Amino acid sequence: MQKLVVVGQGYVGLPLSQGAAYAGLQVTGLELNKTVVENLNNGISHVDDISNDDLSVLLEKGYRASNDPSVIADADVVVICVPTPLGEAGSPDLGAVIGATKTIRDNLSGETLVVLESTTYPGTTEEICLPILTENGAVLDQDLFLAFSPERIDPGNQTYGLKNTPKVVGGMTEVSGDRAVAFYSQFVDSVVRAKGAKEAETAKLLENTYRHINIALVNEMSKFCNDMDIDLWDVINAAKTKPFGFQAFYPGPGVGGHCIPIDPNYLSYSVRKSLGYPFRFVELAEEINASMPRYVVDRVQNVLNESGKALKNSKVLLLGVTYKPDIADQRHSPALPVAEAFLERGADISFHDPKIGEWFVGDKSFNRVESLEDAVANVDVVVLLQNHVNYNTDALANASKAFFDTRGVSTGDAAERL
Repeated sequence: MQKLVVVGQGYVGLPLSQGAAYAGLQVTGLELNKTVVENLNNGISHVDDISNDDLSVLLEKGYRASNDPSVIADADVVVICVPTPLGEAGSPDLGAVIGATKTIRDNLSGETLVVLESTTYPGTTEEICLPILTENGAVLDQDLFLAFSPERIDPGNQTYGLKNTPKVVGGMTEVSGDRAVAFYSQFVDSVVRAKGAKEAETAKLLENTYRHINIALVNEMSKFCNDMDIDLWDVINAAKTKPFGFQAFYPGPGVGGHCIPIDPNYLSYSVRKSLGYPFRFVELAEEINASMPRYVVDRVQNVLNESGKALKNSKVLLLGVTYKPDIADQRHSPALPVAEAFLERGADISFHDPKIGEWFVGDKSFNRVESLEDAVANVDVVVLLQNHVNYNTDALANASKAFFDTRGVSTGDAAERL
């Protein structure tokens, strides 16, 4: 039985552990957070896509979480799934990747496949991970096999998961690539072989840069369509009837999650670092998308002005503060800068989200409103930031004094749409 250690047991690492364990591998999840380790071993999941029942089955299949790095010594495969946030000035923060790689180096026992899944800039596997892993004398393709395979987990996606989403794999060498392809083929339906690690690293960045730029396009269009009294949502619905050459993207209060706000910046950083000039598409898209939270507040202020109210001291209810509908993940949610902008202008904010009980905005803590019905009736304006499935948007809009819909899901005249 092949032994796998997955370093990091978050939204990427835990589903990977699940998929591998279901395929018959002996899986250990290496996680620094002792509370998470204890909860996982007691059947308590912290990841939306894996329920407590799913975790119980996983434990029955032999999965265990640990914070003891010595588990790596017995592993045939080690996969790194740690966070790679942006550091100061938008540069990549590879601290967790470097730390995990050093831990693997110190516990390697020979002929181990190491795969980096954490998103990063092109060249990281070769320039950062390989030198660390070989510092103690390990020889590539003899004692150590190294590859990069970008994570493609889409939290909350009910159609595509680990098994049926094609897995891109790029080895540091052909031999390492062969090992990585064989490993993932055990539990992923389709494995796509990239030319090398750099190509695999860049493929992930291209995927999310494509989304980032197209979201920026429709966000920019939302602004001038509003000024020109054009219904952008109707424009998109008409355009997407074309069966070729067009993919629909939608405006919103900003971009969130662990990929779109991060990955394009990694690509832009790589271009500037390696070539000395800017990736202008990415930087313009970042500027546009980053402007949307304040634009939403501007529009809400206009809605209040039309009814003779100032934004200052007005009661504003924010609906949905997670970055995606129907999950609890708040990473880089645009709801946060929206809330900060409202507070800067003196608004009295409250929030409701079926997935979140307590929400932190800077040094302020907010508890979810107890009664959504009462809250909607008693505030000056309701702002829909995330369209969770149990929100009846039209009913909420009809019950409110003013309603601003940033997701374009309302159908009546009671709401104003972004």
